[in-house]
Amino acid sequence: MLRRLVAGLAAIVLVAEAAVLVLVHIVLGTTTANQSMSIAGSDPDVMSKATYGMGVGMGAFLVLCAVLAAIAALGDRPPGRFARIVFISAAVTHGVLGVLAVVLVGWPAFAATTLILCLLVLILTLYAAQDDGGSDGGGDAPQPPAPPIGELKPTGP
Repeated sequence: MLRRLVAGLAAIVLVAEAAVLVLVHIVLGTTTANQSMSIAGSDPDVMSKATYGMGVGMGAFLVLCAVLAAIAALGDRPPGRFARIVFISAAVTHGVLGVLAVVLVGWPAFAATTLILCLLVLILTLYAAQDDGGSDGGGDAPQPPAPPIGELKPTGP
């Protein structure tokens, strides 16, 4: 139940983040085009189009993450290899953006990116617990019992 809730919440939050980031990039691209801003002699038209493209790319990536999280939530099945790679790359990206957000935007932006990072990591860890012989009833062979405490030997000097 918790896995489905976390994955569903992550899907909703990722769609909202995608919408906000696309809107921010539209505003930035329009501002760059209207004010003919350039950095070190760069063409303002190229810069505004690149900003629009980056907004579309980031939005599409976050929507892909949201769709994969929604599929995991609706089926209550662990994400596949491709989905895990996408979630890990999104988590790493949110970690880096969180650090940059503190410096450039402030603590509320850091809190938002960290919340999304936590949701992505929770999706990965909660479904991984199911894969390792949790509640899926997969018929795995039982693990041997742990040795008694007196038989444990130190591994260091």
